[in-house]
Amino acid sequence: MPHLNNLLYNGPIVLVVDDVPGSLGMIHETLETAGYTVLVANDGTTALKRLENIVPDAILMDAVMPGMSGFEACRVIKANPDLRHIPIIFMTGLSETSDVLQGFSAGGVDYVVKPVQPVELLARLQTHISTMQSLRVAEQAIDADGAGLIVLDNTRRMIWQSPRAARLLLEAAIDISQRPLPLDWIPSDPGQHSHISGKNGFLCLRHLAVSSRQEVMLMIAECGGHEHIDGLAKLLLTPRETEVLSWLAKGKTNRDIGEILELSPRTVSKHLEHIFQKLGVETRSAAAAMATTLHLDDSTHRI
Repeated sequence: MPHLNNLLYNGPIVLVVDDVPGSLGMIHETLETAGYTVLVANDGTTALKRLENIVPDAILMDAVMPGMSGFEACRVIKANPDLRHIPIIFMTGLSETSDVLQGFSAGGVDYVVKPVQPVELLARLQTHISTMQSLRVAEQAIDADGAGLIVLDNTRRMIWQSPRAARLLLEAAIDISQRPLPLDWIPSDPGQHSHISGKNGFLCLRHLAVSSRQEVMLMIAECGGHEHIDGLAKLLLTPRETEVLSWLAKGKTNRDIGEILELSPRTVSKHLEHIFQKLGVETRSAAAAMATTLHLDDSTHRI
């Protein structure tokens, strides 16, 4: 749940942590102009104090600062269950591979090299906030049904997991936090399943979707308890969104869908925008693949 003080702000909240006044001022102005509410901190310790009252939608974190470094602050934040979901983007003049890897190892989702380019910063920020909002919606629906959600990057390393997924892996004594998942654990196509052996039996992994950034979304559940997984994503869609997605999966254009459902192309586009966000995908082809895995009932939509 958001902190009470979050209700005082309009729009996405971004915490910017930087000890350089010039850099801090430029980023503050860039974000405010783009419609963000901006909170600032000059070091890692101050940032942690800010988080006692406000839970932002994202954090822009300088990697190297006096006292507590950005890397250290990130580790503390990610260790807090109430804050771990916040995407942290590092801002750094460090460009060596070892430095970049240290940022990801600390829990960062991305990094931008200083001097920061405003257009690049806004694009990355919007992507990560949108992705995290979609994941939070999916997490609530999925965890409520007893399954969990795991997201892998393009090297098959886990970059995010829901609380239920973490519990299932812990109870099965399976640690995937420091290594890529074996290839045979990952179903090759959306809709397919695989089984992995744990301490108390088998867990079922279901390939849900692949984003345009080649991130793989997997659902995880106890084998024999995954029968409801197919319907979980349906719960995220309204009846009209389900109809739009069904026709999209048949290869129909926005204009075609509009004519069939008696909607304007603009309205269809808005529905698709919401569908993409709810399903955690970014392209029409990914959404169509998702529709196939959900076995949407189209018996009443034939022409």
